[in-house]
Amino acid sequence: MPPGRFGELRRDKMSEKVSPLRQPAAPVSAAAFTHEVAGLIVEALNLDVAPADIDPAQPLYGEGLGLDSIDILEIALAVSKRYGVQLRADGEDNERIFGSLRQLVDYITAHRTK
Repeated sequence: MPPGRFGELRRDKMSEKVSPLRQPAAPVSAAAFTHEVAGLIVEALNLDVAPADIDPAQPLYGEGLGLDSIDILEIALAVSKRYGVQLRADGEDNERIFGSLRQLVDYITAHRTK
């Protein structure tokens, strides 16, 4: 085959394989992300509550959602797997991070790698 013809064939074959550019995913709204994290908590702990029923401002510990330290560890593991956020069991900021759903969402938003 002549060199010019080979180049034309190659361009034709390449153009058949080229896919349209992918558009970046639309950013998730704060409310949608809060609902997503609430769903993660419900799923991780098998809670008998709908994610939409978790008040973002209520405490996760004790009186609010009624979680204990073991529950918080399970949530930390689920958050780490899903969002790449590293939380330590002995972290000084855990009380603040897990103070409420909103505080947890804010922390994940600021530190996520996935």
